[in-house]
Amino acid sequence: MCTPLSPPPLFSLPISSPSCLPSSLTNSTLPFSRARSPTSTGIYVNGQFVDGSDHTTIDVINPTNGKVTTTVSEATAKDVDIAVAAAQKAFDTVWGLNTPGLQRSVLLGKLATLLEEHADELAALEALDNGKTFSWARNADVAGAIDTIRYYAGWADKISGQVQETTEAKLTYSRHEPIGVVGQIIPWNFPLLMLAWKLGPALATGNTIILKPSEFTPLTAIRVCHLINEAGFPPGVVNVLTGYGNTVGHAISHHMKIEKIAFTGSTLVGRKVLEASAKSNLKNVTLELGGKSPNIIFDDADLEQAVNWAAFGIFWNHGQTCCAGSRIFVQEGIYDKFLAGFIQKARSLNVGDPFHPETFQGPQVSNIQFDRIMGYIQAGKEAGAKVEVGGERQGTEGYFIKPTIFTNTSPDMKIVQEEIFGPVGVVIKFKDDEDVIRQANDTFYGLAAAVFTQNLNRAIKTAHRLHAGTAWVNCTNNLNVQVPFGGYKQSGIGRELGEYALANYTSVKAVHINLDQKM
Repeated sequence: MCTPLSPPPLFSLPISSPSCLPSSLTNSTLPFSRARSPTSTGIYVNGQFVDGSDHTTIDVINPTNGKVTTTVSEATAKDVDIAVAAAQKAFDTVWGLNTPGLQRSVLLGKLATLLEEHADELAALEALDNGKTFSWARNADVAGAIDTIRYYAGWADKISGQVQETTEAKLTYSRHEPIGVVGQIIPWNFPLLMLAWKLGPALATGNTIILKPSEFTPLTAIRVCHLINEAGFPPGVVNVLTGYGNTVGHAISHHMKIEKIAFTGSTLVGRKVLEASAKSNLKNVTLELGGKSPNIIFDDADLEQAVNWAAFGIFWNHGQTCCAGSRIFVQEGIYDKFLAGFIQKARSLNVGDPFHPETFQGPQVSNIQFDRIMGYIQAGKEAGAKVEVGGERQGTEGYFIKPTIFTNTSPDMKIVQEEIFGPVGVVIKFKDDEDVIRQANDTFYGLAAAVFTQNLNRAIKTAHRLHAGTAWVNCTNNLNVQVPFGGYKQSGIGRELGEYALANYTSVKAVHINLDQKM
């Protein structure tokens, strides 16, 4: 799995409009009902779709026009309690150590196949409530989710411990046991993919799950619940609660019977999740948080490729990517040529309807995020930075922002130091290796970094010196399910993906058996 697929020079993808839904879907209301299956938008608890305890709803907004697409049930803290009880019962009776790894593997494999069969539908739902393009949703998000679930299906019967040699008088070994009921809170920028990143390793290792999707983008999570039922997972193994962070998220992170929590989102909220663990039952916590990733382009880089990848690094997914290459450092020898090409590239990117096959960038996810990004753009202007391209909204309807490039910045500017989470990049000139390493590491984030050079020694040495959990060489935003992903410093705790993610969801037990020791 490559998330995303490596982009061709013009970022075009060989895919047509969705076959399962009309192209006018972006301006229509989905035929979803909270009251009935298979298109219910209720909360999913113990294998059933039900209304939240307070019978309230959340509006799902279409970011292309700001209008309501549909409504979904709103969960409450009481629903968290109900879901935890269902998850605990499932763990004690029909999941966890009661279900062999081979059977968990079979069920995960069935789920991957169902995701594959419904790929166009899921991509359309992602485009509808998130605003990302259908083509990228289909080729990156959905494809990546399928590969993630299938990858962890392969791990489910391979969770093992070790035998440790001590003395001939005793046998000692370790077991990796499922933790139990785990809480998972996922963001709105990659709703389906983050759901897969969370469900895959947790289910493979035998845990039961309480998952909260973002209230902005709940539709694919709800649809996947139907597929989880169809795949044959026992009731209570996966529970999905659509709700707000200050109610459902708060209840999950403070719940005394949830033993582990995994959160992906902002560093600000990550701090609250970690604090909640300390104030409740000292939950095992993993966090995948924000970033302000440096993209370093040396004089000897392939200029055309550096321009293409740099644009992809910051503008893909509308800049709403935790590992976006938002600080672009360019060596002085090619600075002018790079900037000219980068500006031209930004102007060439099509911003518009997510369902149009030629669109590269759709709207930002919400009015809140739109205002936040525009606030950063205004702050950059007021601080004296130069807008080379963009710097304003596109059109008069929806949450569209033009790809934006700033120059003439200083290290203390907000647009240089803080995560914007939008299509806004800063281009900074540097002199030599020492200069750029110092500037690149001058951040409290450490999620990802990129280096562009044709000198292999320089590439490796620079990658090793950067304080980041992921370092790309001559590419950006290029992940694989087999490879761990996570951050240094305030970009997180623990690792997603690969074998490393399995450790997030198991407890290690040491067993000592006396064979020949006498008292």
